[in-house]
Amino acid sequence: MHKLFARQIAKTTKPTGEVDIAALGELVIEAYTQADRDRRRTDRSIGLMIEELDQLNRGLEQLVEERTTALRERENELQEQNLRFNAALQNMSQALLLFDGAHKLSICNQRYIEMYGLSTEVVKPGCTFRTLLEHRKERGNFPDDVEQYLTNHRAAMARGQIYSRIVELSDGRTIVVVNHPMATGGWVSTHEDITERRRAEKQIAHMARHDALTNLANRVQFQERLAQALAEIPRGERLAVLYLGLDQFKSVNDTLGHNMGDELLKIVAGRLRNTVRDIDTVARLAGDEFAIIQVNLERPTDTANLARRIGEAIRAPVDLAGQTIVTDASIGIAIAPADGTATSDIMKNADMALHGAKAEGRGSYRFFEPEMDARMKRRRELEQALRRALAVGEFELHFQPIVNVADNHITSCEALIRWNHPERGMIPPAEFIPIAEEIGLIVQLGEWVLRTACADAVHWPDDTKVAVNLSPIQVMNKSLVPMVVSALAATGLPATRLDIEITESVLMQNTDTTINALHQLRELGVSISMDDFGTGYSSLSCLHKFPFDKIKIDRSFISGLPESADSIAIVRAVAGLAKNLNMITTAEGVETQQQLDQIRMLGCTEMQGYLFSRPCRAEDLLKLFPSRYEMRALSA
Repeated sequence: MHKLFARQIAKTTKPTGEVDIAALGELVIEAYTQADRDRRRTDRSIGLMIEELDQLNRGLEQLVEERTTALRERENELQEQNLRFNAALQNMSQALLLFDGAHKLSICNQRYIEMYGLSTEVVKPGCTFRTLLEHRKERGNFPDDVEQYLTNHRAAMARGQIYSRIVELSDGRTIVVVNHPMATGGWVSTHEDITERRRAEKQIAHMARHDALTNLANRVQFQERLAQALAEIPRGERLAVLYLGLDQFKSVNDTLGHNMGDELLKIVAGRLRNTVRDIDTVARLAGDEFAIIQVNLERPTDTANLARRIGEAIRAPVDLAGQTIVTDASIGIAIAPADGTATSDIMKNADMALHGAKAEGRGSYRFFEPEMDARMKRRRELEQALRRALAVGEFELHFQPIVNVADNHITSCEALIRWNHPERGMIPPAEFIPIAEEIGLIVQLGEWVLRTACADAVHWPDDTKVAVNLSPIQVMNKSLVPMVVSALAATGLPATRLDIEITESVLMQNTDTTINALHQLRELGVSISMDDFGTGYSSLSCLHKFPFDKIKIDRSFISGLPESADSIAIVRAVAGLAKNLNMITTAEGVETQQQLDQIRMLGCTEMQGYLFSRPCRAEDLLKLFPSRYEMRALSA
């Protein structure tokens, strides 16, 4: 029996034991009513729960759907980002590599492969840094030592420092490499070809410091170089600034137009550039004003010579659109440090000198320093005196014998010109020969020396030659061979008794013309000697260019004998070389018996110097020959 029903029966049972059916019915009805209420309440709760669960389920489904959509969108976004990253990686101008902490390659774009011409079979993920460098070394585009580079790289990465360097490849490209360390122990490396950028930078830098019309240095660069030259000028040396202004340039612009004026400026710029040395600086400062920095200046006359050459170059006729133009320039000159040690002072003084030159009538040059100007005036006086000297017979020849070291026999005599100035006395050749070359008198003076020397040599023994020095200007002169032939014919001296002495500088100028002239002289029977051998930079190459008959060893090597081991080695080498080439070797400047003994032992065949005789006049020279020759000469 159900416990509830039992409790209801017990509750409705009368004391007599009888059950109150009506009360029991009410209790049962009440129980069913309560049960029905409970059931309905439960059903309602369950319904609410089911509804809540349904709502929750629908929310979860929506959240899942939203999150799934977001994940899909994120995945698509990541894929798109990866595509963009890969496109950027493969199309970037820089080469990019990523290495992990084990120094193995993780990422490498195509640009790196193409930049160095590498193999994708070698350069791929997992490739070690060492393998990559060795592969580049094999391909010829890694200029460094692999081991040293790895050592430096590891040290930089260990310090956590960005390691960058600029690499110059053998094909002319310039690559900048930057390595960025990462916390994981790896690094990102970028390689950028900056060749074109550098070229552009150089072009921009060039344009900033050069004149656009003439491509000469502009005022900015000129002042920079002048300041640098002034700061670095060695003690005891000088430099010169030549400030040029074209005379009557305005009339060219006015009559022919500015285009023709610009063409004239470009032509003048080219002539100036061809007139100076590579170590000098030519600039266009403004308009028709130019300036030159002449460095390594030994004496003011060097600058005067340059000013004259500039004037000659500029005065050469110019063809502008069918019109022949002849222009000129006035030049102001300032010398540092005498005229100042600051850029502004030098330029100011050169400008003042330029105005002075223009005031003198244009087409001239003028030094700023009054004392220097006075010396140049004296030099001009010397030029004028030099022109008169040849006409009035102020020159004379002295001769110095050249002696065979074996028997003290005079083999030849060198002709040395002297200028017996009526007021200054004997003027040394070193002072007037350069002037004669500059003013165009050297050829005429050289012809007088040659004729006079040949005429004097006729009275010497038949086996004695006369040696005549020729300057580069004389040798390059087209009339050299006819002049020699004329001198020999006029004096009756056999060509075999004439010895022409030249220095190596002769062969350095106009080589083909020079060598052709020397060969023509050799065919006549004239012998050719190289003077001052060893003092220049191309002595051995000169021996290769022309088969000399004699080498004269410069006195600077002989003066060191017998103490200097270097001089001994040089003289021995030259003497041995000459012997193998069938050339005579003459030692110049022999002044002591010890030097004579030394050169004889070292293999020299001839000597020339004060030990035997100083240079002397022709009449005194005859006394050095055996008496029979002297008597024959005097009776001639």
